[in-house]
Amino acid sequence: MLLLLLMLLLLLLLQLLLLLLLQLVILLLLLLLSVLLLLLLLLLLLLLLQLLLLLQQQLLLLLLVVLQLLLHYYSYDYYF
Repeated sequence: MLLLLLMLLLLLLLQLLLLLLLQLVILLLLLLLSVLLLLLLLLLLLLLLQLLLLLQQQLLLLLLVVLQLLLHYYSYDYYF
C-alpha cells in the first residue's frame, strides 16, 4: 500500500514536471515569436526608410529638371 502511494506520488511529480516543462517550452516559443515580430517590424521600418530615401532622390531629380528648364527658358528670353 505504501509502495502504491509512493508510486502515485512519483507519477504526480512527474506529471507536474512535464507540465512545467511544457509551460517553459510555450514561454520560449512566445519569446521567439516576439523576437521574430520585432525583427519583422525592424525590417518594415528599414523598407520605409529606403522608400523615403528613394522618394527624396526622385524629388531632387525633379527639382534639377525644373531648374534646368527654368534656366533654359530664361537664357533664351535673355537673348531675345
